Amino acid sequence: MKTIVLSAAVLALAIALTGCKLVKVGGDGSTAQVPAGEAGDDSRNAARIAKTYEAQLVPLIQAKAVDAASLKQAIAADLDAAGQKYGHRGPGEGSPWSFAVKGAGKIVAADLKSRAAHIDIDVDGDGQPDVVVQIGPVVLGSAALRDFAPFYNFTDFRDQIEFAKLARGLNDTAVKALKRPDGDPVGKTASFIGALEVHSATDKLSLVPISLEIAP
Repeated sequence: MKTIVLSAAVLALAIALTGCKLVKVGGDGSTAQVPAGEAGDDSRNAARIAKTYEAQLVPLIQAKAVDAASLKQAIAADLDAAGQKYGHRGPGEGSPWSFAVKGAGKIVAADLKSRAAHIDIDVDGDGQPDVVVQIGPVVLGSAALRDFAPFYNFTDFRDQIEFAKLARGLNDTAVKALKRPDGDPVGKTASFIGALEVHSATDKLSLVPISLEIAP
């Protein structure tokens, strides 16, 4: 027993002296020493995503998603009122509203060749794109998956850099799980669920999808 206690004490002292802490890194509960500073950002965020993405974030977005056409009308009428009713605001003054969104419509444009690939969907039948669904692998300028979820608290992070890395990690996780379109999808019907952020009522609705289905 004394040997076990001594070993635990030595381990704790070693971790403290090296600026590391134990973080669960495997589904089997295995742990590894992760540096407490910037060098440990990716490991800490990977552990956060493994713990929360499927178990908490996806069910939250599925449960809270509002119809895209209805949200578009609500934002045009009063963005802050729409945000109070349907959205969640990230930390910091001037942060955009983030919304969970679902919908379906005809694909009216697509760019599948760029790193920031996307498809544009008409959800209200006027022939114009209403929602730009980002399918990556690069996701441009959105922290909606992170900021819609109340369980990602800024105070739990080392600094804003680590917090920003979480947003990118969540985006990467989401788009990597998508089945990309086969061939030109323009003219086909698509349904989606995801999250988007809105700074002003004139913003284009640019969605990070957790689910995307395109009819044959």
